[in-house]
Order: sequence, then C-alpha cells, then structure tokens
Amino acid sequence: MTGTTAPVLVLLDHTPEGALRSPVREIATLAASLAGGAGVHGVWPADTEPSADVLAELGALGVTQVHRVVADADLHLTAVLAEALGSLVAATGAGLVLLVSSFENKEAAARLAVATGAGVVTDADGLVVEDGRYVADKTVFAGTWTTRCAITAPLAVVTVKANSVVVDASATGGAPAVVPHAVAVSEGARRVTLVERTERPDSGRPDLGSAHVVVVGGRGTEGDFSPVEELADVLGGAVGATRVATDEGWIGHDAQIGQTGVTVSPRLYIGAGVSGAVHHRGGMQASGTIVAVNADADAPIFEIADFGVVGDLFTVLPQAAAELRRLKSQD
Repeated sequence: MTGTTAPVLVLLDHTPEGALRSPVREIATLAASLAGGAGVHGVWPADTEPSADVLAELGALGVTQVHRVVADADLHLTAVLAEALGSLVAATGAGLVLLVSSFENKEAAARLAVATGAGVVTDADGLVVEDGRYVADKTVFAGTWTTRCAITAPLAVVTVKANSVVVDASATGGAPAVVPHAVAVSEGARRVTLVERTERPDSGRPDLGSAHVVVVGGRGTEGDFSPVEELADVLGGAVGATRVATDEGWIGHDAQIGQTGVTVSPRLYIGAGVSGAVHHRGGMQASGTIVAVNADADAPIFEIADFGVVGDLFTVLPQAAAELRRLKSQD
C-alpha cells in the first residue's frame, strides 16, 4: 500500500519525564496531512503510558492511536527500536514511518529499511504524495542543492529535520486510545548491550538540533561565550559553536555545528565571530534567516548571510541583547 491508502506511523520521542520533544509535534502534523482517512499511529517506546495531557496534545495533532511498545530488551538501542518499528509496520499495514532526524533515529531508520526493503530518506525538509508515491525534499552538498526523492518501495521510512513543518494542533478527534504492543526481540538485536546511560544536565535552553533560534560562537569569541549565551537566552534560543571553538575546549563538543557535528536548520541563525568555513556551512546553510557578526568584512559567512554586521561581537551582541530586553519590557 502507498500514498494515503495506508496508516502513517510516527515515532513519539519524549523526555525521561514523559514530555513530547518539540519536533515530534511537527512530524505528527505532517503525518496528519498525509494520512487522509488511513489514520496516524503514534509509537510510544516506554514502560509507562503517556499522560492524559500528552494524549490530549497528540489528539489535537491528529494522532488517532498510540501503540505503547514493550520489549524484552532496551528500546534505547537502535537495533531493538528498529525491530519494534518493523513489528508495528506488520501489525498496522503502515505505508510510511516518520521519525525526527537525530543520530539515533537515522540509524534506526536504516536498520528498519534493511530489514523491510523500505525506501529511506534522511534529513528531509518536506514530504508530499504525488501519483500515489511519497516524494521527499532534502538539501545536499552542504545545503547548496535541493533534491526531490521519490520512494518507489511499498514502505517509506523518512526522518524529518526539525523546523521543517509548521505545527497545526487543530484536530478535533479527541485523545487517542493507547494499545499495548509487545515485541520479542531477536538474538541479533541483543548483540549490543547498553552498559550505562547518562542524561545531560538540563541547561534550560532548547535542544540544539531542534531550536527555532540558534546563536553560534566561533574563533572570534576567543573563548568567551558569555555574549553568545546572553543573546541566546534573551531570544529563547540554543547555543552552538564551530569546530575550532570545541577543539579549543571553550565549549563542549555536543555544541559543534557542521559536517562533523550537529546539522541545524533554525528559523534564525546568528553567527558571532564565525568565519563561515565550508565544513561549518554544511551544518547550518539551510537555516531560514542567517545573521552574521564578524570583525572581518571579508569573512566567507557574509556570502550566505541575509543580514551582516561588520563589527566587534563583544560590542554588537550585548547591544542587541539590551535592545531586545527593552522591547520586551514594552510588551
């Protein structure tokens, strides 16, 4: 089954406390627009059921049923998660599986595609149905080309970049029913064992990969990220960095944006002291609006910036933060 004749499965990523991660709302909205009357089925991989508030939110997003997956192995492992998704595809007859683009989810998507013969597209920023087939949009070659990928296999598996879909929580179908789904994991998926899992401390800022606003510091910060962090907090955004900044130990490697780091596509990207090297541009060039602040007027980042400021970031960023605070106080 293809197109809108089959249900859509959506992986419901959530925090350890049971709250939906922000990009899940986007892919649930996308699923509802594609499913037609076939229905949107959520996949909840956890030992506990989603809360009443989460179920109400999922219903408003168009999810019609939630499968609470219980496995006899750790669902944090991508091999186990892939088998759980494959089991649900078989049980529901789904023609499309949607996941938020993350390192773990892309690995699980690849495993699922290998096991089922599905067509897989990762890091999509759009998905439509044309002539009964799913067609995904994605940027390639460091964001310089936009491609369209038609999936011809009976099952489509697509991971979607954050900030690609405008959330629509206007569905009126009510809270979806929760159905338990037990999965017996194969011996092959058990070959990897999770020895230890450490949750990162909560910074109070949005997740870098899904934030609507990202403020990035580069070599020009000379190790002082305080203006970057101040502006990010005023804007309610995340803090990122270039490879140079992380290699110097000025900030953790989990903040690195680029071809060898996190790929972001926020609605607003602000680069402070960022030169715009090719490997960094490959991880942020698909951003909606790009603002560059750099003392070097010849910095390559100005070639792709929508708005550029030639100046000292230690002067420009605090002034911008102060003005934003003033404007907010008038609201």
